[in-house]
Amino acid sequence: MAKLPSEKTNGLPKASRRFTKDRLPFSTEDKKGIYLKLYIQPRASKNEIAGIYDGTALKIRLTSPPIDGAANSACIEFLSNLLGVKKNQIEIARGQKSRIKHIRITGRSLGDIENTFLQYLSSEKATG
Repeated sequence: MAKLPSEKTNGLPKASRRFTKDRLPFSTEDKKGIYLKLYIQPRASKNEIAGIYDGTALKIRLTSPPIDGAANSACIEFLSNLLGVKKNQIEIARGQKSRIKHIRITGRSLGDIENTFLQYLSSEKATG
C-alpha cells in the first residue's frame, strides 16, 4: 500500500486546523486585557481566518496591502466585526510593521473570545 502525502490546507498541516477550547495557543489574558498572537497575510483574495501558524499564532488573511497601515486597519476592523467589540477596544500592542502581531482586546473575557473563534471556525468548516 502506497503512502499518501500529508494533506495540507492553505499551507498548514490538516491537524493544525483542528480547534478545541483547549487548543487555542494564540490567546492569553492578563489584567490589561486579552492578548492574541496573529500572523497576518496581506493581499489575500478575501478576509478570513486561515488556521494556526507555526503552532503559536492565528493566521488571518486580509485583502489589504501592507502599505501605510492599511493591513493594520483591516486587521482591527476584521477582529472588531468578528468579536463584536468596538474598534477602540482593539490595539496592536506589538508588531505594527511586522506580519506577527500581538493584539490587545478589552471589554470581553477570554472565554467569550475563545467561544467566538470556535463558532467562526466551526461555521467555516461546515460551509467551506
